[in-house]
Amino acid sequence: MADITPAMLMRAYSMGVFPMSEHRDDPEIFWVDPKRRGVFPLDQFHISRSLAKRIRSGIFSVTINQAFDAVVDGCADREDTWINSEIRKLYIALHDRSQAHSIEVWQDDKLVGGVYGVTLGAAFFGESMFSRATDSSKVALAFLIAHLNRSGYLLFDTQFITPHLASLGAIEITRASYHKQLSEAITRSADFTAYSLPSADDVVQRRTQIS
Repeated sequence: MADITPAMLMRAYSMGVFPMSEHRDDPEIFWVDPKRRGVFPLDQFHISRSLAKRIRSGIFSVTINQAFDAVVDGCADREDTWINSEIRKLYIALHDRSQAHSIEVWQDDKLVGGVYGVTLGAAFFGESMFSRATDSSKVALAFLIAHLNRSGYLLFDTQFITPHLASLGAIEITRASYHKQLSEAITRSADFTAYSLPSADDVVQRRTQIS
């Protein structure tokens, strides 16, 4: 496969395709377009009472785009990962072009969780997340979804669905339904950096109002 450029990668996202590798030491990259797609309806994220309590407790601080490289590395820091060195380099290049973003969760000044993804129009393509403390990835997702809502996003693509994501409100849709939502979202405008992150109370209160 020819070298993938950031522009080629963004073109792939616009067509509903994303890259993966078999494992971190495999130099090859392949393209994926699942028959069924995981998405997070932006008005259906589920915050349990225990998670709301943890968000409000103040034990975590949450930032945006303060440690993108470290979040990618945290996501790749597992026994089985699809993030090889080339994929890592591509996402960092997208971040440098303001086309990829991260949410970081800190505890005692240590990075304990986070999530990152790619943006195009009003679509956010969630790539990966990690957790080194109880509920830290859930906290990252809660802040991310509140931020996507206030920033004008229409689509949060999770690529695949897992029991963990499903428990938080993610659903699985057909490829045709996904491509219809994608086509609309990428023609609309949203700005990931136009707003600061919402407060913890705002994150929890918004979910309370929706539910």
